[in-house]
Amino acid sequence: MPTQHTKAPPSPLTERQEARRAGILSAGALLAGRGGFDAVQMREVAGAAEVALGTLYRYFPSKVHLLVAVMEDQLHRLRAQIRSRPPAGATPGERVADVLGRAFRALRREPQLADAMVRALTFADRSACAQVEAVERLTVAIVLDAAGLHGEPGGELLSAARVVEHTWVLSLAAWLAGRADADQVETDIATACRLVDAACPPH
Repeated sequence: MPTQHTKAPPSPLTERQEARRAGILSAGALLAGRGGFDAVQMREVAGAAEVALGTLYRYFPSKVHLLVAVMEDQLHRLRAQIRSRPPAGATPGERVADVLGRAFRALRREPQLADAMVRALTFADRSACAQVEAVERLTVAIVLDAAGLHGEPGGELLSAARVVEHTWVLSLAAWLAGRADADQVETDIATACRLVDAACPPH
């Protein structure tokens, strides 16, 4: 019977590697903010981050991988802000809408970066599946954090959080493509967030 080989989990990065990765993400975000998706060329990213091109590719096999990671990094920053600046709202859904509305207004100030990240998420193939799933899980976690819900969410609540995540990404894509204005995006997000209230267990 043939032996099955499972892929070992990646080793944690050293402090120096984490710093190098952070520098690459900053360089990618800076270039994307200046010129959008097309402005992010791996050779330019390597130069801005002061790393060899081969080193860059060891961290990120393509600019799609890089920009999805930039989006994950931005979401980590948003999650940290929830702790330092709690959301406003009388209900869990209103608090989620406040956080996502706040994030949307920040992205409106950097439309090129927003476009680059959303396009990367859209273009990602199976090779970037782990990175895309990390972004999705983090967005769902942000929804639950913003709602003030702790512990393991029930099936209906988790489903509601996923619907909010899908609505958030699709609304951003529609706005960036000119198919929806900012008011419609905020209305659609707020509408989806009401599902969180409906799914919350009664007190």
